[in-house]
Amino acid sequence: MALAEHGSGGRAAMDWEDARLFLTVAREGRLLGAAKRLGINQSTLSRRLTHLERDLQTTLVVRGPQGCALTAEGQALAQRLERAEDALLEGEALFRDRSTRVSGTVRIGTPDGFGVHFLAPRLNWLATRHPDLALELVPVPRSFSLSQREADVAIIVGRPERGRAVVSRLTDYSLGLYAAQDYLAEMGAPKAPEDLAAHRLVGYVEDLLYARTLDYAAEFFGALPPRIAISSALGQFEAVRAGAGVGVLHDYIARKEAGLVRLMPEISVRRSYWLAYHESQRAIHRVQAVVSFIKAAVAREPGWVIDGSGGPGAQASAARPSQTR
Repeated sequence: MALAEHGSGGRAAMDWEDARLFLTVAREGRLLGAAKRLGINQSTLSRRLTHLERDLQTTLVVRGPQGCALTAEGQALAQRLERAEDALLEGEALFRDRSTRVSGTVRIGTPDGFGVHFLAPRLNWLATRHPDLALELVPVPRSFSLSQREADVAIIVGRPERGRAVVSRLTDYSLGLYAAQDYLAEMGAPKAPEDLAAHRLVGYVEDLLYARTLDYAAEFFGALPPRIAISSALGQFEAVRAGAGVGVLHDYIARKEAGLVRLMPEISVRRSYWLAYHESQRAIHRVQAVVSFIKAAVAREPGWVIDGSGGPGAQASAARPSQTR
């Protein structure tokens, strides 16, 4: 539905539905991805985008083989449409949330370890408690843009950068060195950091790290490169568990695996999980229900931080090995 039949000077006014489709294209960066997200075919989306550009008498998007690039006018419009969308959501919440019933869809973006190992097994309670609530869990090793609605709620490693987000610290967690019992039976157990040069190391694919706070392998391995590099924390966990080598694993995940041995327990690092959601979601009842659930679930779980004695403790440090090839 158009906002008005005509603007000033007889120019056709912008159709809000076309504007909504354009905003999805701006967020996805590709017509095909935007069409899939919207549930329409690509040719229809392209036609509607052309219609919007004709109404506004300007070019918003430059289409190319690598995707869609916004023009300066397209960037300016996308920013204003996001603010308009925020205002609509806040206005909608004034009336929807007069009811205590939680309904609608909430997308949760998380790191893979937290999402798969911790959060996914607990979603049954939330779904049972709120039968009209639809949950989308996206546990992938990447960052999420709240302003572009890639997630309604995001779990982030390290404090988020400043922006229009409401953030709170969920918990600290620790990481340590682990290897499988079968691997240690064959290769022996390293007793000191310098012994790691003789072992097969499992770590991240360095150029795929989406946050520098995830480069914790360097705090254990120093300049030693991993022989096996995997881009996800759960992938590393599975490789180490299967005997691939020595890796840096989340204590709250690895401590429950009987076949893993924690090595050099005096060496440990800490990171923090933070929860974030866009400030326009403050009054959205379904989002707040999910936020409250995650905070309570994390608070109830013991063992996020483990020191050398096997219990809560401070971060330890140790000398790091030099690179050998």
